[in-house]
Amino acid sequence: MQKILIISLLLSLSIDVVMAQKKITQTAGREQLGGFAPEFAHLNDDILFGEVWSRNDKLSLRDRSIVTVTALMSQGIIDSSLKAHLETAKKNGITREEIAEILTHAAFYAGWPKAWGAFRMAKEVWETDSTVTTGKEAFAQSMIFPIGEPNDAYAQYFIGQSYLAPVSTEQVNISNVTFEPRCRNNWHIHHAKSGGGQILVCVAGKGWYQEWGKPARRLLPGDVVNIPANVKHWHGAAADSWFAHLAIEVSGEETSNEWLEPVGDEQYDKLLSAGETYE
Repeated sequence: MQKILIISLLLSLSIDVVMAQKKITQTAGREQLGGFAPEFAHLNDDILFGEVWSRNDKLSLRDRSIVTVTALMSQGIIDSSLKAHLETAKKNGITREEIAEILTHAAFYAGWPKAWGAFRMAKEVWETDSTVTTGKEAFAQSMIFPIGEPNDAYAQYFIGQSYLAPVSTEQVNISNVTFEPRCRNNWHIHHAKSGGGQILVCVAGKGWYQEWGKPARRLLPGDVVNIPANVKHWHGAAADSWFAHLAIEVSGEETSNEWLEPVGDEQYDKLLSAGETYE
């Protein structure tokens, strides 16, 4: 029960933080009309997108996309501007099934012909989603947190590709870390004079965690790993699955991270040869 309460609290807190931290940057106005109508370009890029779209304390970007797409369709604006906002809606997390339901619902209020035109564009934008069944895109659709960008800053300490998405940078640092199949980080230690360490909250896929001198532990969504300071360990994805966890930094005195040797293929593959499966 305690684990469920922790997960629920982190999910509700982190969703709000994700929505609040992203600021929209738009340059289309200046690129297309900057020389002809600089004031209009300024209002479009800096006010409409820079301020109105970025007021994420009340509505998320996802919510704003739903409102915008519905408003444009209602006015019969079924041109490149609607398609651009449909593409933005997809990036903001609206799925193929959800946009179909949104346009179907709006059709009864905005008009059937307008809905037909909007559906034609939506089908183009979400067309590839109907065939996505494996890989990174399918995994991204399976979890509530974003995958983020390639974790290039720490790539030297990982075998395989990992991704990093900051979730909270205030009060407590929380990041969503995603591993492709077989990806894992090196053995490492979170040093601290007092306090310190790390907490992992598993959110999607299947993974592993191991402390030096101990058997590896299977990780599934909902599992929580408490990593004390000054303990040598590694974590990463299973061989046949993507994996993602929230990494929560525990505050402490004189904290630092020490990266050590990689977890080589021979050592990693022993997990399977020893019968360590998820069955």
